[in-house]
Amino acid sequence: MCFSPEADLVGGLIVTGAGADAVRHARTRPEIGLAALPLAFGAHQIIEAFAWWGLDGIVPPDVGDAAAWAYVLIAFLLPAAVPPIVRAVEPDPGRKRVMWWLGLIGAAVAAALVLQLADGPLQVTDAGRYLDYDAGLVYGGQLAVLYVAATCGPTLLSSIPRVRWFGAVNLVIVLGLARLQAAGVISLWCAWAAVASILIVLHLRTGERQTTESPAERQLREA
Repeated sequence: MCFSPEADLVGGLIVTGAGADAVRHARTRPEIGLAALPLAFGAHQIIEAFAWWGLDGIVPPDVGDAAAWAYVLIAFLLPAAVPPIVRAVEPDPGRKRVMWWLGLIGAAVAAALVLQLADGPLQVTDAGRYLDYDAGLVYGGQLAVLYVAATCGPTLLSSIPRVRWFGAVNLVIVLGLARLQAAGVISLWCAWAAVASILIVLHLRTGERQTTESPAERQLREA
């Protein structure tokens, strides 16, 4: 989510490019999911640009409506996707078990959100510096807490120092951005998506990482 369609489009293209580079530098199969996150973030932002343009009459209303639904659907599926992606690159068995439970919570949250979205209607309004999506959620506050736990918790639990530090910074920034948007100031999620994507690329491009790669995958990489 960003403050204008142009920012969404430019940010989405930058993040998608970062995602393509991340996928290219994934060394093991578990890392492919992590590398694909920027691709999903980039597509998410580009889709929202069409939601803006639908409200502005630049594209047909049906296209804008479809983009809005797709944008919200991707956001609602995120808590089900993040825990298994982080769990896949986590080498510590104990932490992987905790992440499994977070994944279960995330899947339940995603299911609850998607079911409510399917009931409709989805109302989208231009709030000036962001789009306001209203899916008429029941227990929205409680679901928001569980959403943050599922999307931010796995990185905070990681035994890989740089992933854990990212998790701490991510939690602070996510709470700050949510407060800015709730206050009606501005939405800067696209900027953080770009920064997070670049950090994922740097993680995959530089240094040795602890991974869960199998002996066969290691032999294939070293061949």
